[in-house]
Amino acid sequence: MQATIYSDGGARGNPGPAGIGAVIYDNNKKEIATISRFLGNATNNQAEYEALIAALKKAKDLNINELKVYLDSELIVKQINREYKVKDKDLAKLFMQVHNLSINFENISFFHVRREFNKRADQLANQAMDKQ
Repeated sequence: MQATIYSDGGARGNPGPAGIGAVIYDNNKKEIATISRFLGNATNNQAEYEALIAALKKAKDLNINELKVYLDSELIVKQINREYKVKDKDLAKLFMQVHNLSINFENISFFHVRREFNKRADQLANQAMDKQ
């Protein structure tokens, strides 16, 4: 099964109260799963990674084997695609989780998308922060 993920994480303050959001679409662009969860205190980059980790876990649970993943964090995408090194030790742990989850998929690609094309995931992340 193939799918597309859009994920987003945010923090109000950096660090500050943080939330994650993600949406998984099937090949017909039908929404098959969403994630919206409050994290507690985190940085924006930590929240971005946490959103991606949650989405990859959900995709694995749904038996998806091919993924295109879109994030509006250029830093995270470049780190995952190994264009940038991960220097922060906290982000390095999250990076390793993404790496370990990624090997569960036959084909997985990560892409940067501008914020205006990631509105649904952003909405879910903000909902999580608003509930707290």
